[in-house]
Amino acid sequence: MKLPTSRFTGIVYRAHHPMWAYTPLSGEGAKRHGGRFNRPGNSALYTSLDPTTAWMEAQQGFPFKPQPMTLVAYRVDCADIADLNDHKIQQFINCPLNCAWEDLAFQNLEPPTWLLADRLQACGIAGIRVRSFAPGCSADNHNLVLWQWADLEPHSVQVIDDLGRLPKTPDSWMGSQENNG
Repeated sequence: MKLPTSRFTGIVYRAHHPMWAYTPLSGEGAKRHGGRFNRPGNSALYTSLDPTTAWMEAQQGFPFKPQPMTLVAYRVDCADIADLNDHKIQQFINCPLNCAWEDLAFQNLEPPTWLLADRLQACGIAGIRVRSFAPGCSADNHNLVLWQWADLEPHSVQVIDDLGRLPKTPDSWMGSQENNG
């Protein structure tokens, strides 16, 4: 069975550490540290289908003391998306999506979700739609995780910043800190 894919078109959200908001499309944080669906060294853009889920995803490490975040919205028109919320697809991939991936990685074990991401990318899958497993989230909270994204179709992702409020460089961020102090 070939994994069915679809096109995702819509608005997604990501809560960034304010210091890194000048590079909202980089995927560098995920590349540097890894994530549930990417091993360190592989870029990924983790987004959520609603602002609340984005906030919950970003606050995982700070469940009792929420930390400041910059919420960014993205316009997405991306083909080759596998919907891992689909029960038939879950049975086909046979992977525990809610595995304790961080604990496994810490023990130098390969999380099954990293292996799944490797397999999906090798099949030309650009990203996945999947429920959030962040604390406080339910089956109603969904993410869009992308491994391929660009300015243009078929994997178009564009930051929505019509008023130019996002910093453009680390220096512009620091300058805005001093001016608004």
